[in-house]
Amino acid sequence: MNNVITIGKRLIPIEHIAFVEPYDPSTNPKLQSSRDYKSRIVLINRESILTEQTPHTFAEAHGFRVLEADQIATNPSIGFRVETFEPADGFTPSKAFATRLLWRDRDGNDQSKLLLATPEAVLAVVVRGETDAQLPTAGVASNLPDESTVRRPPRRRQANSAAEPIPQQ
Repeated sequence: MNNVITIGKRLIPIEHIAFVEPYDPSTNPKLQSSRDYKSRIVLINRESILTEQTPHTFAEAHGFRVLEADQIATNPSIGFRVETFEPADGFTPSKAFATRLLWRDRDGNDQSKLLLATPEAVLAVVVRGETDAQLPTAGVASNLPDESTVRRPPRRRQANSAAEPIPQQ
């Protein structure tokens, strides 16, 4: 049962977990517990479960991908999509979010999470499985030119192997 995670008395299939994020007890002062919760496991339907493991520990134990800029661990078996984020008129976010991470729940509804990391970093780590160490600037906006402005030399055509043979003299 390697694909089932036990949190307290609850058994959770790993494919039901979207990501794990840090938990800050001060965000929910009504929750009184003797346990030291460090992370919030977010299921694909947006339900959540608190755990005493850090996102990094959880990621190492279960093969999740860690996005350092946001300190979250994502499930590699979820089909995530990535969008750039720009706040709508009248919405002033408390943080400088740059990316929207999207996935579908079991009912086919879109779910999402706003992230601080650049869309390129999120795509590289969450979707492609690269590590932040492999990224040139570890999730910070890059000074590299846009791909559309980079000039490449023209491709050389290879000789067609089905072409007529060159006569030998």
